Amino acid sequence: MRIGVPREIKNNEYRVGLTPASVREVVANGHEVLVEQGAGLGIGASDDDYRRAGARIADDADAVFAAAELIVKVKEPQAVERARLRDDQVLFTYLHLAPDPDQARDLLASGVTAIAYETVTGTDGGLPLLAPMSEVAGRMSVQAGARCLEKGAGGRGVLLGGVPGVESARVTILGAGVVGSNAAMIALGMGATVTVLDRSVAALRRLSERFGPPLHTLHSSAESIEAAVLGADLVIGGVLVPGAAAPKLVSREMVRRMLAGAVVVDVAIDQGGCFETSHPTTHANPTYIVDDVVHYCVANMPGAVARTSTYALNAATLPYLLALANKGWRQAMRDDPHLRQGLNTYAGHITHPGVAAALGIDYRPSAEMTDEGTT
Repeated sequence: MRIGVPREIKNNEYRVGLTPASVREVVANGHEVLVEQGAGLGIGASDDDYRRAGARIADDADAVFAAAELIVKVKEPQAVERARLRDDQVLFTYLHLAPDPDQARDLLASGVTAIAYETVTGTDGGLPLLAPMSEVAGRMSVQAGARCLEKGAGGRGVLLGGVPGVESARVTILGAGVVGSNAAMIALGMGATVTVLDRSVAALRRLSERFGPPLHTLHSSAESIEAAVLGADLVIGGVLVPGAAAPKLVSREMVRRMLAGAVVVDVAIDQGGCFETSHPTTHANPTYIVDDVVHYCVANMPGAVARTSTYALNAATLPYLLALANKGWRQAMRDDPHLRQGLNTYAGHITHPGVAAALGIDYRPSAEMTDEGTT
């Protein structure tokens, strides 16, 4: 199979779909890899590194998209990239279609077979291709929040860990999943007073057993969320409904009543965000202020630590990529129902129920698509 790796073009996105080490594995399995010139520079990988791994280097994205049967990316294709997609191609990347009807419309029009990292499921019920970036984003959320709390950034002028004789910052984390647990680890390590809310008592119990008495846990309800948010210096949103839009847990009215100079970091922004006042921002212009509350809503947070993120992501995605390339996408999905959950579009149809519900579009079950024929 001919596999294409274009350079990422989203604002300040430095990750790349395949590392040279991953290319070497793909080539060893008998496939061709075409990498756009300079695609790996953001992780310190030169074109020569890719050549030594067995890839060919393409002059531009047009050449990659024209030649490839399978496109491997990191972030959702931008409009100019979507215009290059065809109905005989497979796209393997993060998509986050639920809050992005324009992207969904373009993918459907192209007829491309689009497989989303974020909806591939695991045998344990988790999301194995989302988890590495959730770990990164969860840890980064505290770093970003700490910077935004500085007075020069519009924040309250509060040091996250305080100092002897001065209380530490109060951090509220919405969601006890991968983002929430990683955010809690970093915030506690920096000396903050941390409260995590979740509807799952089992998830809260796991965090309580992991971190002990320093971590406060609350069952999530309208009342407990309001109390925890209104008293916080920093609120981190890390809730997720696979494939669907994130629930709006913090209303505009609640934001209006937050402490002046408080900070919200909306890690759920890829799925629409969990604050009513959230809208996507970029690394170039990461924050804005609503009712004296600083909002950090960067939609590709892990792109700022591109080397760490790319290698973590490739460790998770490579086995699935090899299955798609070695078997063809239909057979790979017949053999692995968890991979089949990643199928979001095929031949002009939405194939994931969560995505379809969020967009208000009918869908065809992914099992029907994989049973249509062979590749």
